[in-house]
Amino acid sequence: MSPVERVRAAYRRIEQVDRPEIWIDLRPEEEVVAEAAALADRGLPLAGKLVAVKGNIDVAGLPTTAGCPAYAYKPEADAPMVARLRAAGALVLGTTNLDQFATGLVGTRSPYGAVRNAVDPAYVSGGSSSGSAVAVALGIADLALGTDTAGSGRVPAAFNGIVGLKPTPGLLPTEGVVPACASIDCVSLFARTVEEASFALTCLAEPAQVHSGRFRIGVPAYLGPLAEGWAEAFAATVDEYAAAGAEVTTVDTSVFLEAAELLYGGAFVAERYTAVGEFLDAHPEAVDPVVHGIITAARDLPAHRLFADQAKLAGLRASALAALAGVDALLFPTTTEHPTIAAVAADPVAVNARLGRFTNSTNLFGLPALAVPAGTVAGRPFGVMLIGAPHDDLKLATLASLRGERVPIVVVGAHLRGQPLNHELTSRGGRFVAAVSTSESYRLYALDTVPPKPGLVRVAAGGVAIAAEVWDLPVRGFGEFVSRIPAPLAIGKVELADGTRAPGFVCEPAAIEGTADISAKGGWLAHLGG
Repeated sequence: MSPVERVRAAYRRIEQVDRPEIWIDLRPEEEVVAEAAALADRGLPLAGKLVAVKGNIDVAGLPTTAGCPAYAYKPEADAPMVARLRAAGALVLGTTNLDQFATGLVGTRSPYGAVRNAVDPAYVSGGSSSGSAVAVALGIADLALGTDTAGSGRVPAAFNGIVGLKPTPGLLPTEGVVPACASIDCVSLFARTVEEASFALTCLAEPAQVHSGRFRIGVPAYLGPLAEGWAEAFAATVDEYAAAGAEVTTVDTSVFLEAAELLYGGAFVAERYTAVGEFLDAHPEAVDPVVHGIITAARDLPAHRLFADQAKLAGLRASALAALAGVDALLFPTTTEHPTIAAVAADPVAVNARLGRFTNSTNLFGLPALAVPAGTVAGRPFGVMLIGAPHDDLKLATLASLRGERVPIVVVGAHLRGQPLNHELTSRGGRFVAAVSTSESYRLYALDTVPPKPGLVRVAAGGVAIAAEVWDLPVRGFGEFVSRIPAPLAIGKVELADGTRAPGFVCEPAAIEGTADISAKGGWLAHLGG
């Protein structure tokens, strides 16, 4: 698919998913198409990749709001990170919603609306980089920029089943970013795969090269309370790394948990007031009440508390680096639970605080982290996070890939999330990757089967795009799954809207005789909904 076709498909996808809360400002389609047309034959590494940019990062021509319309200003130039993406051939779609002033891990603290989870809209998307994560998870953008101070580039990745790469602080420039805590803020990357995220990083910076060999992974001796089923999911992920040849050892990570409490419970939160406190004092009515309360509460912290916390942090960091010295990376659950939007509304501060148990300390310690999908629990994504020593960014990517080769599969019917045969994927280690659509080359038919299933047939003319999901399976699980598929269904190559092809469900053309053509509905779930 050409860059122009990819842009067209993205805007059709935006219409299809109908998630206006993802965006603060979306660029006109024809403007992006014109940029895409100019990319032809230039050989740029990210040519045609579509990017969403968090709304606290400057994009020339669009207002930078940081999630607060009254704060908005029009930047004269792109932030360096946006400029680097454009120079590599990427196309910016627009700016995305966020927890106001990047203050939150939930994605609900915004006048532009709560960003709903990509998998289950009753649940939070995670924040503060909420819109960026969901734009990638829903197959609109290939890459997205977030920011990460307390975990904002990792928690949304975990909640939406995608990858969140938070580089070593300082590796990517933060100029042109509305600061949260300027001394520890990072620009982060979202992608659907580790390979895409790590390749983008190498196009934007010069991370240290990874070392090969057998890896040693440290796991916490104590995790603390987790949502139901999450401890078991984490243990299963640890077993996967061990089965892939990594040496797994238990590590005392209590210093990470202790430092995590300093970020909001200590004096470091005062830096948030330094960033935007003057504006909040002048415009209290324009600010989300929870955000206003968190930031303005830091106004009167005494200076001696900051110096005391800095001294304490220095000791904790030395202990953290000592723990890392014995392993190649530490493995944690990315977060602790996945709350509903209603639960956050009922207790916004306490729920948010629990989400940062494993993420809050990373930037205080100056470390890189990589959040990756690790299956599902109760039908929603579960994720884990690797933390490494400074500048081990690419080593983390290599470690994340140790769990073995996985095979993608495109599903359009009874194996979709929430449908009766979805368990056939999850029971074999299947992981949701993204909601997508096929190219406009297919027709969909309602087959007379039990349970009801659709038949996807490729046609030479008159085809339409059909809503689909991409999952992936371990090689062994893929083989077991395919061996049980009953006729007239089969696995063939399905072409997606972005021009890529992946194994997926197709139907024998002879089986559609006398069946209802439901293509006009655009997908199986729309057909079931009437």
